[in-house]
Amino acid sequence: MDITVILCTFNRSQSLSKALASIAAQVLPDPVKWEVLVVDNNSRDKTREVVNKFRCQYPNRFRYLFEPQPGKSHALNAGIQEACGDILAFMDDDVIVEPTWLENLTSALRNGDWAGTGGRIVPGWNCSPPRWLPRSGQYALAPLAAFDLGLEAGPLLEPPFGTNMAFRRAMFDKYSGFRTDLGLRPGSEIRNEDTEFGLRLLVAGERLHYEPSAVVYHPVPQNRLRKGYFLAWWFAKARADIRQYGVPPETKWYIGGIPMYLFRRLAVWTARWLVTFEPSRRFSCKLKAWSIVGGIVECYRQSRTGKMAVRTELT
Repeated sequence: MDITVILCTFNRSQSLSKALASIAAQVLPDPVKWEVLVVDNNSRDKTREVVNKFRCQYPNRFRYLFEPQPGKSHALNAGIQEACGDILAFMDDDVIVEPTWLENLTSALRNGDWAGTGGRIVPGWNCSPPRWLPRSGQYALAPLAAFDLGLEAGPLLEPPFGTNMAFRRAMFDKYSGFRTDLGLRPGSEIRNEDTEFGLRLLVAGERLHYEPSAVVYHPVPQNRLRKGYFLAWWFAKARADIRQYGVPPETKWYIGGIPMYLFRRLAVWTARWLVTFEPSRRFSCKLKAWSIVGGIVECYRQSRTGKMAVRTELT
């Protein structure tokens, strides 16, 4: 087997059906052997029935794996263990991929020059963006899983996002799998399992490739176009960053296990939030403040358990 597409899912049978239909329509050269491995992470809806439908319709193309341990990282690692391909591609259960997605995403990996690849993730808008939504800045739309570095292919100097990335299987053999203290799970929105792995490879000197012609469309549901969703996303992201990176090694002053610089930053961004009136700028300042609160919470939790990490690598 040349390629295994790993798709982890949890209680999204309706969107899963659309995602599988788009991957079933992939166009690859005849010599390339590929499969789709759907990892069901304890779904209670009709996920198994949806996958079985595609297994019957496309024999030897789709496989089903049940992973009972909750958490996306556990599902991803189970998929890696079960996969047969030399190249492992990843997509989510709520996206639509173009017919040329898999070929464009993986072709650069077949000669061994690159360790992994990442493609563009384009938001699929069903309505106009609200006025309060920040649009400037590379990661302003990160809570909507947007990832777009332009239309020119070349070296990727930052980790790709999990719904549009691929790696040679040997990378997981060499650097292990996804961290299980990161990644979504019931009751927790903490993530970073995808970008942490990509960054791990970059720090080790592995080369990643950006392929803009590998396009994934990520729908933007109404329930994500709420201020509460963005605030919760950045709060959890800040907690994940503390787990992943730790605190700067030069940090000397703490209050209750929390670095004092976080309190200073919180005061600055809270003040900016209070004096800013343009909707998107105002909310952007609030997001920064709320993100810092997330970092404070995680530092406090880690200090209580004695697991506070010190940052050693940032690039």
